[in-house]
Amino acid sequence: MKKLSIIVLAAITLMIACNPNSKNPFFAEKWDTPWGVNPFDKIKFEHYKPAFLEGMKRHNAEIDAIVNNPEEPTFENTIVAFEAAGQFLNRVTLHFFNMISSERTEDLAKLDEEMAPILSKHADEIAMNPKIFERVKVVYNNKESLTHLDAEDLMLLEITYKNFVRGGANLDEDAKAELMKINEELSILGTQFSNNVLNDQNAFVLIIDKEEELAGLPATVVAAAANLAAKEGHEGKWMWKSLQRSVFTPLLTFLDNRDLREKVWRAYVNVGNNGNENDNNRIISRIASLQLEKAKLFGFETAADFILEDRMAKNPQTVHKFLSDMWKPTQEVLQKERKELQAIIDANNGGFKLQPWDWRYYAEKVKQVKYDFDETAFREYLPLENVIQGCFDLTTKLWGVQWEERFDIPKFNPANRTWLMREADGTEIGIFIADYHPRASKKGGAWMWYFRQQSGWPNNNVMPIVTNVSNYTAPSGDQPSLLSIDEAHTLFHEMGHALHMLFSRTKYRSLSGTNVKRDFVEMPSSVMENWAFEPDFLKTYAKHFSTGEVVPDELIEQMESAGKFNQGFVTGENLASAWLDYFWYNTTEEITKNGVDFEIEAMKKINLIPELMPRHRSTYFTHIFGGGYAMGYYSYLWAEVLDADMYQAFVESGDIFNPVLAQKLRTVFSKGGTVDPAELFKQFRGADPNPDALLKRRGLK
Repeated sequence: MKKLSIIVLAAITLMIACNPNSKNPFFAEKWDTPWGVNPFDKIKFEHYKPAFLEGMKRHNAEIDAIVNNPEEPTFENTIVAFEAAGQFLNRVTLHFFNMISSERTEDLAKLDEEMAPILSKHADEIAMNPKIFERVKVVYNNKESLTHLDAEDLMLLEITYKNFVRGGANLDEDAKAELMKINEELSILGTQFSNNVLNDQNAFVLIIDKEEELAGLPATVVAAAANLAAKEGHEGKWMWKSLQRSVFTPLLTFLDNRDLREKVWRAYVNVGNNGNENDNNRIISRIASLQLEKAKLFGFETAADFILEDRMAKNPQTVHKFLSDMWKPTQEVLQKERKELQAIIDANNGGFKLQPWDWRYYAEKVKQVKYDFDETAFREYLPLENVIQGCFDLTTKLWGVQWEERFDIPKFNPANRTWLMREADGTEIGIFIADYHPRASKKGGAWMWYFRQQSGWPNNNVMPIVTNVSNYTAPSGDQPSLLSIDEAHTLFHEMGHALHMLFSRTKYRSLSGTNVKRDFVEMPSSVMENWAFEPDFLKTYAKHFSTGEVVPDELIEQMESAGKFNQGFVTGENLASAWLDYFWYNTTEEITKNGVDFEIEAMKKINLIPELMPRHRSTYFTHIFGGGYAMGYYSYLWAEVLDADMYQAFVESGDIFNPVLAQKLRTVFSKGGTVDPAELFKQFRGADPNPDALLKRRGLK
């Protein structure tokens, strides 16, 4: 028997050794890492495709098990079973798409393009599977009799049924086939669009070899450029690479050399519009047209009608009214700001008309003259490390949570930093991974995503693994990364998204955290920004990077005085992008125009002044053509209306750290998508949102 056991063991060992997936980390039942964090150092490129294929295979088997269950459909054997299906594939996709955004390589980009239509087809085959839908429909039609279900169960049932309907389950066979073709092409084009944007951004290089051309730039920006030039073999010169916002904003704001400002501005606004292999003009017109075709299959007149049916706004008319109500006061302020900037140009014998590449530069000059405020000086009180700590301290002050930086957790990049978040009593909440600085492999902007979602509350809670990724200027020499006021706001904003995931307390992962209606998802992030520059709190973390001096009251007062200046421009940029999104998806006919030509016509409809461009031009508008925000960019300002009104409750209470309101806010965060967001807002505020708080905060009323 002993000899036989040895033979069997040897055979099993040989089988494992010969199995190409035996060393693939995705196939491990459990990751042997602290808190089960992804083993980033062990996952290689060759592991992805086999894991994708296996994930789809397992997912299909799980769906077949539900379909072939001989028992009558119930909430448990159909809805809960469907919710639990696909976890292996989910783990692979979450990891892969995090890497595509943060650690992109040419191999990953090619695999992304290869897998996009395959994954799209897989999702569609499940969404349009008549047998699984029939079981879901039986449970849904009997929901009135399911008295044992709680509110979260009923929400899962409602959303599961609705997702099948919106996924095409009720369409006839010809329409299903057409929808699958549309979704496949959309997945391919969306991937191409995003890759083109990153490639075109990374192609930008600016090298300066004459020091006088750097006039006006802050010393920190100059030092960082010199450091990069030296690293790239251009000793004694100054270099900028890529068109990340952290790169071009300081150049457009401070650079005295007007020709260089124009060069940088033109490079930025023409990303994806250079007639090269990265050109997105054809792609975006096709994406918008495909979205229209898709909507018409479901009986809707426009893509906007179809998309907004499942949002707080409900329809395009609501969005149009919201944007119009915001646009009128914004235009009035924009006209005043434009005159003010032209006046300072004329006063300095400029002899030219204000242009888009002049706006940020002269707005900074007006702030210095009119308000005696120099944002460069304020930056010196916002070293990244201090702002991070300030953000953590805020969460501790509001909710008592604690943050412990860990050095034993795997990283997807050596620059990552990782924290364990705990309740005041020591109970573990989740893992927070931060990635702060730009690199060529990372897309631009800032975002929150996750490697694992919270689920199973309260009995079998799965702890979330959440990440914030951003592109703040890297440290240079002995000088730390110094944030602008806007970047500090961004850090608090992205932490709000992270808290939405970390504070989630739901049974089902598809309802956890940020799995809410798109026009509500920005509320938790926006509301966190409110505390960032409250004077008393600001002084707890805003300390000079070299002396440790607390930011002086005088500088804070200057900042507050200047705070509402240039809000026409800031709000106008965002509103122009929201309008652009609206026009792309509110058309009733196929778009045959070149993408930029369509944009120019769209901006004429709102009388956009020529000195202002949308914050995101169409050819690099990743939110709406590659990021899931199609007909959803308005939600940033929509969420600001909600958050401004919610924060006003703290102000009205006389205590911006009011513990009762803080707990009510955490409850909003914890609910995820288990409660209708309009109801969540009313539970917190006791009334419908009032836009006056936002208009006043931005100086538009």
